[in-house]
Amino acid sequence: MFPLKYEGDIYRPPSEAKSLILQATVGCSHNRCTFCAMYKAKKYRERELEELKEEIDAAGRLWPQTRRVFLADGNALAMATEKLRAILQHLMATFPSLERVALYANPRDLLEKEVAELAELRRLKLGMIYLGVESGSRSVLQAVKKGATPEEIARGAARVKKAGIPLSVTVINGLAGLEGTEEHARESARLLNEIDPEYLGLLSLMIIPGTSLYREVMAGRFTPLGPWDMIKEIRLMVEQLSLSNCVFRANHASNYLPLKAILSRDRAPLLALLDELLKSKTEGILRSEHHRRL
Repeated sequence: MFPLKYEGDIYRPPSEAKSLILQATVGCSHNRCTFCAMYKAKKYRERELEELKEEIDAAGRLWPQTRRVFLADGNALAMATEKLRAILQHLMATFPSLERVALYANPRDLLEKEVAELAELRRLKLGMIYLGVESGSRSVLQAVKKGATPEEIARGAARVKKAGIPLSVTVINGLAGLEGTEEHARESARLLNEIDPEYLGLLSLMIIPGTSLYREVMAGRFTPLGPWDMIKEIRLMVEQLSLSNCVFRANHASNYLPLKAILSRDRAPLLALLDELLKSKTEGILRSEHHRRL
């Protein structure tokens, strides 16, 4: 019998593909973003600590050499520090080869944790926080009901950096629609420069039936970017970025074009590639809508 219990669909970052996934929370505590359908069928709750410990023990008997663990669901950092401490300590005791634990967070979670609390969690092997920035534009964040301002996102990210935990952030290409594409690109680059994350993942907006954004599109109040408009927006954003040592990836299944770079080293050739593609617009080079996925 499989030792881990999962409720509903489980999502994890691409880089956690080989991690043991422990569903510490169910759903997302915010769950109001207009573009997201991932957790709409779930009511947020934390799972009982003793139940989680039992699952960790069972997983330890099957996979004692586990090196990485991902704590699902949408923002497990919302749990109290005391509970996270207990989970991390039990993971460390169960898996002698454990290298790191990772989880999703939203900006509010970061602002509710002091730097000292985050630093303590780092010492207990919390080695990566994934943060959905989505946009650096105040108006876009407000429109998609992110629940945080650019200043709040920057403050929360600064706490993570000060605590010494690597930060992986995501921005959503196309989130402002055709009407706001330039502001979205420029303001996102500005916020990213302030955060200076270790990792940057660029997703491409997908309009999901049933979401508030889908209804906006159907009503003609939001104009999605076409594939080449998406590439143009990426080019404008990359042009404005000045990050110290950031691994950049736009190779998610939602992206029209897989891209990867270390921006401090590869920004110029990446811009040259994007310019060449925008000039030629070679047919068939971009991923088809049929093959795009969340």
